[in-house]
Amino acid sequence: MSPTVTFKVPTPHGPQSVTLAYSRTGGGEPLLLMHGIGHHRQAWDPVISALAAERDVIAVDLPGFGESEALPAVMPHDLPTMSAVLSELCRALEIERPHVAGNSLGGLLALELGREGLARSVTALSPAGFWSQAERRYAFGVLLSMRQVARRTPAPVVERLARTAVGRTVLTSTIYARPARRSPAAVVAETRALARAERFTETLRSGRDIRFTDDVTGIPVTVAWGSRDRLLVPRQGVRAKYVIPRARLIRLPGCGHVPMNDDPALVARVLLDGSR
Repeated sequence: MSPTVTFKVPTPHGPQSVTLAYSRTGGGEPLLLMHGIGHHRQAWDPVISALAAERDVIAVDLPGFGESEALPAVMPHDLPTMSAVLSELCRALEIERPHVAGNSLGGLLALELGREGLARSVTALSPAGFWSQAERRYAFGVLLSMRQVARRTPAPVVERLARTAVGRTVLTSTIYARPARRSPAAVVAETRALARAERFTETLRSGRDIRFTDDVTGIPVTVAWGSRDRLLVPRQGVRAKYVIPRARLIRLPGCGHVPMNDDPALVARVLLDGSR
């Protein structure tokens, strides 16, 4: 079992207990990593060792995903609540204003932490929240389809598909531009994580009206987008640059929506540069 941390989060209903799973490795300034909806912290595995050479790297399973418990019933799985939970997580781990980086939903959360002054730098990889309504509906439809496939495909079939490059493409080509590079074990684990994500629907529903429209000032901000992102199309990065004009906008050639596996060396360099 992975390490967990339990802490209290203030709410209108009184302090609520939250338990999250995480991993921590390396040394240096703290860097908090957050995954996308339906994924788990192991999405960051391809870049962890490179990051840990220079950073104290904390990868967390968001509430209701991976090995983390869902939030108590009185706490919604929405952006303000998630931000408050992550703030208290940092307090519990004795991390003061970490560098933060996230992918997709995690990228949106990273930007929100930066906007609230809770981070010393932000790196967002294909962050949610810069979509048009049509693009959001398309992305949500794809995510719901992926969820249904993960839940309905028997485990032995997933394991058999994951053994071949073609099978890994069938299972993960929506989020990876180079799905054959993902290991069979990782594909099985993340398919299982998507199927078992306890608060997938609630978290997705909370994003229906989200648009990130506020500048993030006073800290370095990097927004990076895979050139082959099929879920949140790359033109959304241009919108992010308009909203956050001082942000670095970086293109990740040949990368999909979850770029850490497609080009680990490039993504690690972007994350380290963004947190310098």
